[in-house]
Amino acid sequence: MNIFITATNTDVGKTYTTLKLIEYLSQKGYKVGVFKPIETGVINTPIDGKKLFDKALEYNKNLKNVSLDDIVPIQFSLPAAPIVAGDVEFDKIDKAYKKIKPLCDILLIEGAGGIKVPIKKDFYMYDFIKYFNAKSFLVVQSKLGCINDLELNLEFFSPDVWAINLYNKNFYKITYPYLKEKYKEVLIIQKDLDKITKKLGV
Repeated sequence: MNIFITATNTDVGKTYTTLKLIEYLSQKGYKVGVFKPIETGVINTPIDGKKLFDKALEYNKNLKNVSLDDIVPIQFSLPAAPIVAGDVEFDKIDKAYKKIKPLCDILLIEGAGGIKVPIKKDFYMYDFIKYFNAKSFLVVQSKLGCINDLELNLEFFSPDVWAINLYNKNFYKITYPYLKEKYKEVLIIQKDLDKITKKLGV
């Protein structure tokens, strides 16, 4: 199974969420792999990719046979959309994916930025969901403005599950009442990983 982790925007909590999923699913007995096809803003080391790789290695020793460059095959120094940051070579992505995929039961694939980030002409971040035949998990920030971001994302595509990354203490006062009224069930990453993974089919 592949799970693609995306978000309503950049710096919302994709890496944080993926780290949580690594721990949770590994403790359930799954061999979990990680893959971040593209990371921008890389100076010496892909920071997000390294966090994911280090955490996954704690649980899945099969990953000792791959390198950080396999986990993050496309790395650009410019912190910008991939289409601006450089030329994305899909053959490098494919080669790395084929190396990692057999080493795990569940592969967590982390996107870059939000779902509509352009990668190449006519290929956007959301296209990776179909490209990898993955379930989709949309991470939503908890700050003021998240209703707008969430609903714009939900108009554009239908994730298998979406959940709130709770880091703003005012969320339950300023945002939760509306979301609860409209969507009935509002999942929180910090406390609902059991429900989230069930919706993903795990």
